[in-house]
Amino acid sequence: MKILLLEDDVILNELLAEFLFDLGYEVEVFFDGINAQNSLYENSYDLLILDVNVPSISGFEIVKKLRFDNIKTPCIFVTSLDDTASVVEGFKSGGDEYIKKPFDFDEFKIRLENIKNRFGIDTKIKLGTNAYFDTTTNSLYIDNEKIQLSSKISQILHLLIQNSNSLVSYEMMYNSIWLNEEIPTSSTIRTYIKELRKYLKDKIQTIKGEGYIYKK
Repeated sequence: MKILLLEDDVILNELLAEFLFDLGYEVEVFFDGINAQNSLYENSYDLLILDVNVPSISGFEIVKKLRFDNIKTPCIFVTSLDDTASVVEGFKSGGDEYIKKPFDFDEFKIRLENIKNRFGIDTKIKLGTNAYFDTTTNSLYIDNEKIQLSSKISQILHLLIQNSNSLVSYEMMYNSIWLNEEIPTSSTIRTYIKELRKYLKDKIQTIKGEGYIYKK
């Protein structure tokens, strides 16, 4: 499972990152809101752990923009803002869990597990009775046969899975995967989708002129 961690307190950032790493998660750390936001549109993550009062742009604003762009990656706010109004704002902005500082790491672990269970998050995502996708290694397994996917194809598949049964538009793909790169042609996207369909058959539905839907 790949986690984006945004925390501007250097010591707490290090403690959280080490704790998550010891639990077996892949963690990318950020101290600044705008850097974290840029990475969210360039890479795929399974979970976001965000402080709120950070430089450049707040955790609340980051998640508001993600939800506006129909990016549904689960988010846990970890913040010293402990008043009711802030908690309400956190959930209204699109947060899925709210942990108040200071916190106990055992409590943090339980809340993290609850989010994983609620959203079905794992490094190995089951795609059917005989298939699963490992987000850590960008590998697809069909009948125990390993298929190594390219980085871009893996990111497309991950985005489709994260938004299962919902339209993933071309614009969402561009914003999530090619934000600071040259935008690919629709033909290139079709080639990537064709490659995925070799293994996933009719699970990926084309919405002509708009994008794709992954049928869970």
